[in-house]
Amino acid sequence: MTTILAIESSCDDTSAAVLRDDKLLSNVIASQKVHEQYGGVVPELASRAHEQNIIPVVDGAVRQAGIGKEEIDAVAFTRGPGLMGSLMVGVSFAKSFAQALGRPLIEVNHLQAHVLSHFIRQEGVGTPRFPFICLLVSGGHTQILLLHSHFEMEILGQTIDDAAGEAIDKAAKIMDLGYPGGPIIDRLAKEGDADAFRFATPQIAGYDYSFSGIKTSFLYFLRDRLKEDPDFIENHKADLCASVQKTIVSFLLKKVERAALDHKVRQVAIAGGVSANSLLRSELQRICEKHHWQAFIPPFKFCTDNAAMVGIAGYFKYLKGDFADISLPPYTR
Repeated sequence: MTTILAIESSCDDTSAAVLRDDKLLSNVIASQKVHEQYGGVVPELASRAHEQNIIPVVDGAVRQAGIGKEEIDAVAFTRGPGLMGSLMVGVSFAKSFAQALGRPLIEVNHLQAHVLSHFIRQEGVGTPRFPFICLLVSGGHTQILLLHSHFEMEILGQTIDDAAGEAIDKAAKIMDLGYPGGPIIDRLAKEGDADAFRFATPQIAGYDYSFSGIKTSFLYFLRDRLKEDPDFIENHKADLCASVQKTIVSFLLKKVERAALDHKVRQVAIAGGVSANSLLRSELQRICEKHHWQAFIPPFKFCTDNAAMVGIAGYFKYLKGDFADISLPPYTR
């Protein structure tokens, strides 16, 4: 059996996890509340918070796993993409910890880790079979991937400008709903009429996306309505949330459905922070049931940034003997 210590620090969550083969023994996450007052992540504050959190988080993960440090076979870490200051904290700690124990290092791509979270062993839940389609959707990335193996991920389409999660957060910011905006819109949308308003979606060829136009359409729509009624947002908040959420989710899944049909796959997954969105989850399930496909929807604990996903990616790399040199620097993109 192989025991992996994994470290994730790409943005504003400090996380450490321990996996024994593909079984999760612990997954500790320290979130940063300091960014709420600024309406977004402040990189300098994020890196400082990581410095404070990294040691207690790793110590907590090892203790919760019920193992000693000497039982760790390798240390996996997020090398990128992400915020440079945040990544440097996790990468530096992982290198030092591995060197002190005399264990190999495994560098992990943050985006691949999100996708591979579907392979963490869970009671009563199966794992996808290759090939399958995965929609990777978050605040910074939107991609449709065709997976041929654990690390052979073909990008079929991606956003040419903004990410879907960014568009949702921007809509929340325009309406002054608070931070983070995605969960707030999701909650309010459940009380609204998703067909109350319509917003323009761009006509992008192939499987690519563009979300800047949706943001602009939403902004101009509100600008015009607020001229007529200064309380328009407050009076239609739930309907606005439901309508903009439906616009973005429909746009996302229309291309995913087409990609699955074109490539004749029968398994479709979602991953990334926006995969926690309730409408995205239910609509994917509906589409898969229509086509008699199998849907793979991650538990909420694996949607946001966490070290468990880094650990499972590290485990598969360990099996290949794919280890990292200690000189490797982090990367932002």
